[in-house]
Amino acid sequence: MTPTRIAVAGAGYIGQAHMHAAQHSATVTLTAVVDPSPVAKEVAAKAGVPCYASLAELFANDRPDGVVLATPNALHVAHALECMQAGVPCLLEKPIAPTVAEAQTLVDQVEATGAKVLIGHHRAHSPIMAKAKAVVQSGELGQLVAVMGSATFYKPDQYYADGPWRCEVGGGPILLNMIHEVHNLRMLCGDIVAVQAFASNAIRGFAVEDTVSINLRFANGVLGTFLLSDTAACARSWEQTSQENKAYTSYDDEDCYVITGTNGSLSVPTMRLKTYPRPEDRSWWKPFDVSTVEMVRTDPIAQQMEHFGAVVRGEATPLVTARDGLANLRVTEAIVEAAKTGSTIALV
Repeated sequence: MTPTRIAVAGAGYIGQAHMHAAQHSATVTLTAVVDPSPVAKEVAAKAGVPCYASLAELFANDRPDGVVLATPNALHVAHALECMQAGVPCLLEKPIAPTVAEAQTLVDQVEATGAKVLIGHHRAHSPIMAKAKAVVQSGELGQLVAVMGSATFYKPDQYYADGPWRCEVGGGPILLNMIHEVHNLRMLCGDIVAVQAFASNAIRGFAVEDTVSINLRFANGVLGTFLLSDTAACARSWEQTSQENKAYTSYDDEDCYVITGTNGSLSVPTMRLKTYPRPEDRSWWKPFDVSTVEMVRTDPIAQQMEHFGAVVRGEATPLVTARDGLANLRVTEAIVEAAKTGSTIALV
């Protein structure tokens, strides 16, 4: 087949990850970089593709089949609308928009026009998550009861020195990191309908939070707890357990999610499964059957690129829709509000 032609807008860290995925794909090919910065020209030259200063210039000179939008958050909606107006499918990096109001505007346009827009929550393409979701949906755990999650890691001081904006409101782990977790939790347990949260900045003393304790209520009655911290020297985070991003050291003895039901539990991403052999004879006095769910580990960003190519070609519908992106952002904003006010924030 003729490879699907993909341009990447935004030549930063995540943009370069998308470029790498396109360059090493059997079904898509990288055709251009869009970014006005001098550094982008060097990145494009190294990749052997032209560099354009804007989407308008790209569309006028070398119209691709699809565009990956890895541009700054504030430009997400404008750039997505520009792609839609040009009739070019896009993969829009998360978050879908800076605010829920802006995200709603984009969702309305996507749904009104039927535009092909895939939101870049790449963990949705993780084989680990696919397998965990399959176990939950199989009923092997029984009726879902609760989920316990964590994203605890230590960001070095240089991280804040390099980006002083991260010390201010909006630069903390709720808005930067929690949105990944929200989508994973929604995949596993369904829609979130209410949140509570306590936040602390006791360690670094910045204007923004460094640690957050979160309670979640799901539409199906499942309850969840989540501990988030970027100042906790702990490996219970997706990056340090999934083995998907080789930049992080991984620990086989740690998990970041435990999903519990009336007949058993699944720990993710080790995929350790504990279930009662006889559901009619369940008791904390009785032993579990203990096993590990077989699975494969592959790069979810590469998987996402293959899926995007299929969306562009009309072979698939977006696994993560614009409405999903809106729902994830809505929960994240609710956590911010809950931590600020001390109130339970309802989402329905």
